[in-house]
Amino acid sequence: MTANPVYEFTEREQHILKLLVDHYIEQGTPVGSRTLSRLPGIDISAASVRNVMGDLEEMGLLKSPHTSAGRVPTSAALRVFVDRLLEIKPPEEGTVEHIRTLLDPSLNDQALVKIASNYLSGFTHMAGMVTVPRREEKPLQQVEFLPLSDRRVLVILIISDDDVQNRIIHVERDYTKEELAEFARELNAEYLGRPLVEARDRLRQDLERTREDMSNSMQRMIDVAGQVFGPADSEDDEGDSMVMAGETNLMEHADLGDVSKLRSLFDAFQQKRDIFHLLERCISADGVQIFIGRESGYEALGECSVVTAPYEINGKLLGVLGVVGPKRMSYAQVIPVVEVTSRLLSAALNLRN
Repeated sequence: MTANPVYEFTEREQHILKLLVDHYIEQGTPVGSRTLSRLPGIDISAASVRNVMGDLEEMGLLKSPHTSAGRVPTSAALRVFVDRLLEIKPPEEGTVEHIRTLLDPSLNDQALVKIASNYLSGFTHMAGMVTVPRREEKPLQQVEFLPLSDRRVLVILIISDDDVQNRIIHVERDYTKEELAEFARELNAEYLGRPLVEARDRLRQDLERTREDMSNSMQRMIDVAGQVFGPADSEDDEGDSMVMAGETNLMEHADLGDVSKLRSLFDAFQQKRDIFHLLERCISADGVQIFIGRESGYEALGECSVVTAPYEINGKLLGVLGVVGPKRMSYAQVIPVVEVTSRLLSAALNLRN
């Protein structure tokens, strides 16, 4: 996220900007000076309000849509509002308890992630999203191989009782069931109990250090293992690493009603790549992150805001959750529910891992 300009406001300018943004978020229509002058807390005339709005417009914080006499806040104004003017209250205790009940620690990781995504979508009436905990950080329990036709091998990585990953790899020749069983014994003896990322790093070091001295059989085993523990780079792998819910909710928001904008947005949801990469950028962030409009760096999200928060297992940040919605979202409601959902998802995952 690029650095935002620093705005210097008079107390009156700041007050009127806050009232205008609050009113716009609630009503969704351009706000005129007469409307603002009638709001509680305004003790100046409509003409004076109009002058202040003119100053805010010169700063790039307000704009006039079409020929309307009213003004709407720009993305820059929403950033100022979120950073400096927003009053955030914690969710009601009933809401917290409801989320805690939904995120039952007896459920597996995938189920917990799906529930969190569905809850965020249902509560905000926007799109909820959660990245799946990274398998690479979890210890390997077992590797198994099954021969397939056309020089393919089915690899079964058992991470835990309820986390089994299947991969199909392509090999240089067909292997017998006995050869693959021997490969599995060797790998299990060497890497059992090690996180996948550690197994991959150690395998790479062993390969570089000893390849010249290896027998042909050992070289073949190492080559196969290199594919087993290789990083997930395909779009399908990235799609499987994130759960989304409620994308169609965004069709209900008038701000996103333009057909071309919706098509671009839904293409991004379908591909998942850009949104997944955006969430990955947030995994080491400190607390809630908010991207307004083009701050995300992705054209398809230009008319959206994204609110995210990381979650952790045993003190290690392993994933991110959040919502995608129109820039005219109720930040005061969305930000605390994203934060508390990330905290309770962490608590549920810690109890079961």
